[in-house]
Amino acid sequence: MPGKRVLVLGQGAMGQAFEALLSPRHDVAAWDRDLTTGVETQPLEQAAREREVVVFALPAHPHDELAARLAPCLQAGAVCFSIAKGLDERGRTPAQVFEHHFGTRIDWALVYGPMLARELQAGSDGFAMVASTRPGAGERVRALFEGTALRFQLLDDVHGAAWAAILKNVYVPLIGAADGLGLGDNLRGFLVAEATNELARIVASMGGRPETAYTLAGLGDLVTTATGASSHHRRLGADLAVGRSSGLAASGTYIRSEGVHAAAMVREHALFAWERFELFALVCDFLHDPARLQQRLGDYVARRFG
Repeated sequence: MPGKRVLVLGQGAMGQAFEALLSPRHDVAAWDRDLTTGVETQPLEQAAREREVVVFALPAHPHDELAARLAPCLQAGAVCFSIAKGLDERGRTPAQVFEHHFGTRIDWALVYGPMLARELQAGSDGFAMVASTRPGAGERVRALFEGTALRFQLLDDVHGAAWAAILKNVYVPLIGAADGLGLGDNLRGFLVAEATNELARIVASMGGRPETAYTLAGLGDLVTTATGASSHHRRLGADLAVGRSSGLAASGTYIRSEGVHAAAMVREHALFAWERFELFALVCDFLHDPARLQQRLGDYVARRFG
């Protein structure tokens, strides 16, 4: 694939990882904004001029604003993709935001899977689904990374991939909490299986394909995030379980709070009948009142095997 003109939005760990992966073969520029002052490294519209690929390597919260600003200035044939695994303040996924602003004029995709930034930067393999309904968009994203350590599988269930990737972060603090309490490897395996099965049912209820929950975007990323030593969501659960709540936040501004924020948005906007999904409801109870987790987990296991 000939070198492309790429713009990476966000200079967090993943933004820097993508820049490092793509720079040897492509013309890569970076854009970012100070969260406190709002000062941009340069006006977004100027940074995006003549760029063929735009990478949204930032949380879901600013997607609506940035996509609205980019839509009129990107050239026809440009492709945008996001790695955000959260909901915005209106309870929308990145797929819904992109669909609204880009429509059929600009190709877009989502990239989800086990691809920890520190491992990519160290040269280790990463794996992801590139999900898109736009003809050829997924293949273009995959081709962009040819020769790098990031490997892709293609998927056309874009909304299923979005919900799988986002909601798996809701379950991870529960698994982290069980580990933090020393409840054992067997329980962790049980919770991963339960979470994936429930996730499949939720994805189906939101119009996706249930099997998407078992792909890299769902199960693959769930296992990585629930067991990885550097996982913010896992550490949050472990801290809550032992009485440390300083990391708990429902803001969608930061990647580390995406799971907590997603759970809050599901309930606030009644995005689906979350009370019907017993493990999801248990996580919501845990985030509100961590002290009773062991009792609730015991009751859940008893009901499942009663």
